[in-house]
Amino acid sequence: MIERYGNTRGLHGLPVISQVVVHGDTVHLCGVTPDPSGDITAQTRQVLERVDELLSRAGTDRSRLLTAQVWLRDMALFGQHNAAWNEWVDQDNPPVRACVQSELWQPGLLVEVMVTAARA
Repeated sequence: MIERYGNTRGLHGLPVISQVVVHGDTVHLCGVTPDPSGDITAQTRQVLERVDELLSRAGTDRSRLLTAQVWLRDMALFGQHNAAWNEWVDQDNPPVRACVQSELWQPGLLVEVMVTAARA
């Protein structure tokens, strides 16, 4: 069975993405982005708070992360992003993670994070 939460609607009210998809005991989150008004630390913290909310909705938490993909507008921001990440991540159960530089879809966005987690 596949469960979907938080469909985002696009043109003509048609769903374009789900914020969360659960297949079996694997939880997939869409790319989570922040309010673009803050600095990299504020944006990272906001994204990770939202990740916590979405994982909880799907019946899991950050201690069960499997993978994390991070997109930064500029790799010069990595140190500040990483400091906020390290405050948040479960130190006993860190996921595999990739972090790359990318042109993000909205001006002012500095970070986007997408994770996969186990539910059971």
